[in-house]
Amino acid sequence: MGRMTDVQELIEKPLSREELALRYRTLCDDPCLVSVPGKIELDAWGRMVMSPASNYHSALQALLVGKLAVLRGRAFVEVSVVTSAGGLVADVAWASDDFMRARGFETPYTRAPELCIEVVSPSNSRKELREKVAAYVEAGTVEVWIVFPQSTRIEFHGPEGLLPRSQYAIDLADIFG
Repeated sequence: MGRMTDVQELIEKPLSREELALRYRTLCDDPCLVSVPGKIELDAWGRMVMSPASNYHSALQALLVGKLAVLRGRAFVEVSVVTSAGGLVADVAWASDDFMRARGFETPYTRAPELCIEVVSPSNSRKELREKVAAYVEAGTVEVWIVFPQSTRIEFHGPEGLLPRSQYAIDLADIFG
């Protein structure tokens, strides 16, 4: 049997942001993955992490996008961002007009939009959420919101840590309806 000299035998260290971005774009272009339900993220080693979402989770995402409409710029559902922790997919994100002019629809974003929102699922751990907050902040986001559907609360995080409130003037009173 011939040797496969063009295939890397193993991964020696976490992938670079450029390598993660390339892997993520390859996943997006793979016709075999088009119909896979849920979001696909990559960890720092390039392994796929999949998270199915409930319909309530999806409804919260849509509600949050609607709330973000009061801001100029663009709101997203499931926006990909390459970070030092891997290729993450924020459940909801908001980007300013300046961000959009600079980055357009780059996939994945190599800098995080100003606001990244994670809606907690039963499969999430506190450790994972802390790591995602740190990764989004390190990638340039201004704020990360962690939405807790079961306890009907939201945490706001920024580069300085946990925030008492968001700097974005959005009425979130009825999102858990």
